Amino acid sequence: MDLFSHIIDHEKNILPHDGIVNYYGKLMPSQQANHYYNCLLENIEWKNDEAIIFGKRIVTKRKVAWYAEKSFEYTYSNTTKLALPWIPELLELKELIEQKTDETFNSCLLNLYHTGSEGMAWHSDAEKDLKKNGAIASLSFGAERKFAFKHKATKEKRALVLENGSLLIMKDTTQTNWLHRLPPTKKISTPRINLTFRTIIEKDIK
Repeated sequence: MDLFSHIIDHEKNILPHDGIVNYYGKLMPSQQANHYYNCLLENIEWKNDEAIIFGKRIVTKRKVAWYAEKSFEYTYSNTTKLALPWIPELLELKELIEQKTDETFNSCLLNLYHTGSEGMAWHSDAEKDLKKNGAIASLSFGAERKFAFKHKATKEKRALVLENGSLLIMKDTTQTNWLHRLPPTKKISTPRINLTFRTIIEKDIK
């Protein structure tokens, strides 16, 4: 195992008010994080993401995948995804995160960003399929990328760099009051894989 260069207080709230975001830093040594990165790159059924904007179908360079414990449907950007069954690596990571955070999750949305030119615009994860004010666990592998928050009313901003093998938790009223994004950058030329473990509302199962 490699030695972590600093100790992070994961109980510290990154947001000044109206929500809770905790950064746990690296959950594992780099060698183990790289192992999971390679496994996910090979074994996840990646597909280009789609969105319907003003009636026009947009296909992104970024690739995504949706997995869960049941065949949950998840709708965002006017498109609906049907969950695939867990693979062993996702179950291992889910168990690790649940032990660290004392939260539980039943689904995971994965994103593959090939280079720094691919990112995400300001948004909040507050779709009707998700548990209201439920925790969202964001686990990152690969390239280190900046992650930013902006308050919906005051426009205050906060940002941090998400490391390889690191965990970020967003909970309480964060999605109600704050937007977040992954800014594009020309400085990054290597891929990043992000997993966001979530809780789908059971009543939405079909």
